[in-house]
Amino acid sequence: MIGRLNHVAIAVPDLDAAVGQYRDMLGGTVSAPQAQPAHGVTVVFVELPNTKIELLHPLGENSPIAAFLERSPSGGIHHLCYEVDDIYAARDKLKAEGARVLGDGEPKIGAHDKPVLFLHPKDFCGALIELEQA
Repeated sequence: MIGRLNHVAIAVPDLDAAVGQYRDMLGGTVSAPQAQPAHGVTVVFVELPNTKIELLHPLGENSPIAAFLERSPSGGIHHLCYEVDDIYAARDKLKAEGARVLGDGEPKIGAHDKPVLFLHPKDFCGALIELEQA
């Protein structure tokens, strides 16, 4: 069911510093910051030959990334994003098999302007999983 790895998301306490590390120290191609108010984050993508790194920074006081950074002040891996051909079919199959879909269970539009949803980390070896329709 899952397709290619779309991105690995890293929560960062200082977006400018993280961009500098990936751009200047590692030589990565870095996108401009994109505010995603519906998700409570500002994102930057680092393009790699085979996938992307998504740098996440809190946007607003109620950002889920702010809560993550309270527990991990220096940041860390937040989630893995896999592509799926049909997000509704994937959701229904996973729910039928007992996986928990976070939120109201309905896909939201993500940073790539495609439907996404998140799966509970307790159902996937402690990793928060994002599914994005390819």
